[in-house]
Amino acid sequence: MKTIRLTMAQAVARFLSVQKIEIDNKVEPIFAGVWAIFGHGNVSGMGEALYQVQDKLPTYRAHNEQGMAHAAIAFAKSKQRQRMMACTTSIGPGATNMVTAAALAHVNRLPLLLLPGDVFANRHPDPVLQQIENFSDGTISANDCFKPVSRYFDRITRPEQIIPALNRAMNVLTDPADCGPVTLSLCQDTQAEAYDYPESFFEEKIWYIRRPTVDAKELEIALSALKVAKKPLIIAGGGVHYSKACDALRSFAERHKIPVTETQAGKSALPHDHPMNMGAIGVTGTSAANKLAEEADIILAVGTRLQDFTTGSWALFKNPDRRFIGINVQNFDATKHRSLPLIGDALSTLQQLSTKLESWQAPDEWATLGHNAHQSWLNDASKVTASTPDLYPSDAQVIGAVQRSSPKDSIVVCAAGGLPGELHKLWQASAPGSYHVEYGYSCMGYEIAGGLGVKLANPDQEVIVMVGDGSYLMMNSEIATSVLLGQRLTIVVLDNRGYGCINRLQRGTGNPSFNNLLEHTNHQSLPDIDFKAHAESLGAIASKVSTIDELEAALEQAQNKDKTTVIVIDTDPLASTEAGGHWWDVAVPEISSDKNVNSARENYETALKQQRIGD
Repeated sequence: MKTIRLTMAQAVARFLSVQKIEIDNKVEPIFAGVWAIFGHGNVSGMGEALYQVQDKLPTYRAHNEQGMAHAAIAFAKSKQRQRMMACTTSIGPGATNMVTAAALAHVNRLPLLLLPGDVFANRHPDPVLQQIENFSDGTISANDCFKPVSRYFDRITRPEQIIPALNRAMNVLTDPADCGPVTLSLCQDTQAEAYDYPESFFEEKIWYIRRPTVDAKELEIALSALKVAKKPLIIAGGGVHYSKACDALRSFAERHKIPVTETQAGKSALPHDHPMNMGAIGVTGTSAANKLAEEADIILAVGTRLQDFTTGSWALFKNPDRRFIGINVQNFDATKHRSLPLIGDALSTLQQLSTKLESWQAPDEWATLGHNAHQSWLNDASKVTASTPDLYPSDAQVIGAVQRSSPKDSIVVCAAGGLPGELHKLWQASAPGSYHVEYGYSCMGYEIAGGLGVKLANPDQEVIVMVGDGSYLMMNSEIATSVLLGQRLTIVVLDNRGYGCINRLQRGTGNPSFNNLLEHTNHQSLPDIDFKAHAESLGAIASKVSTIDELEAALEQAQNKDKTTVIVIDTDPLASTEAGGHWWDVAVPEISSDKNVNSARENYETALKQQRIGD
């Protein structure tokens, strides 16, 4: 057996550089690069190794570890989980800064390779700088925080251990069912230790994303249920995108006349103006989608986790005879709430179902009901997104301005607060992938870093980040990274002077405004934050606009700029779109000295009776 002597870190870098994937008959590197913030725990080992392979495996410098991991996640999502990125940090805070991002990737089932440094395996200098010491367990380090938010975790204490660890990592990262974050915790002394690695370990490997097929018996059972349906409905989740099943979904819906609704992750699976697309479903859904969901007797859940925003906390589906059919590569998701499971790839399963259904179609009156409901919704949506002379426009009016002023193939990016709900209802997605909202983990601070990852994946498209002032203040440093890398973003900052979304939720549960909007905090003075000046200090072009008309003009100008542009507009913290939507289960105190809370509790208990749990 021929061997090559390398350090463990050199072996990692060389291995990653030869991993390839075939996409549409073209072979590409599966890793588009490595994000790195160096410290004492990785600069000597991984830093030296990455320098040696930078012509094959680019290294990108970021300004925040969580931010760079968010960028890597957004890149992977934009590439339908077929290409990905890795992230390396030092030990201590550099590593634990990525734990939130790991949780986000875990929830959203997205591939992310994390390579944090760790303590010395030989323990000679214990405790080393930044080391967490456990008084009862000498094997624990800060990186154990990654265990519950990783699909696969390994701590490398000897250089030869990296061989099985990397092979296992790649299997997880490319598996459609088990896909998620992988953490390989690299002890800093082990990174520098040499070993005689087999040359075969570094041979080019071409990966393919498998498409598991459904069980014949389960397909037969699901078909029997679907063929007697009078009011069938499809929920399109993120799995539709990851399996590249958007065209198959369109053909299936058209052929069998089944209306389609979309989750946050599934939105843009069909064009917004497709006659079978009822739009967003659930808590942030359209009136059309939710009306059909209330009456549906068979719900075909394609590639979705069926989280509470999708199901209206399981109070949305009111037909007592309803059944779910779960199409999913992951058994855990396919069988939720006693669904009839079709455990397989979305694209191949939809094609199989369509072939078996032959000419079967849903009743014409069901499709007509959906069409009429959708037209009514479009009328409502056009009213709330229209331009306004108001001093403080609503989020919906800003969304309307962004939509009107942007190229049709623009990609909108968002994550947390009230904006995702308004975008889910109101954004008119024209093509698959043009809507990128992280709402599985609803992570404040994802937006700008995520926008950078989306831009890296789609360099020729306009990427528009919509972010509230709260999220902007949590994480904005990757504005500087976007300038550094020459990746132009358009960032619209909606300043409602606090956490407006949670303030509305607070008031909706009977509580007075408290500790959310800046004016309702315990303060000595209110900060007058100049977001324009701040963005400019990070190297961006920035402007502050006062009206919707000014916003539209600024958005059009931004398309001609050569670097990231930030546009700031003050918005109304109280306004939200009343049309559409559904109840969401947020527990209200059972007793309170506040009569408004007690009243909200009564309403809450009434709403709880609509939940259908376990049936």
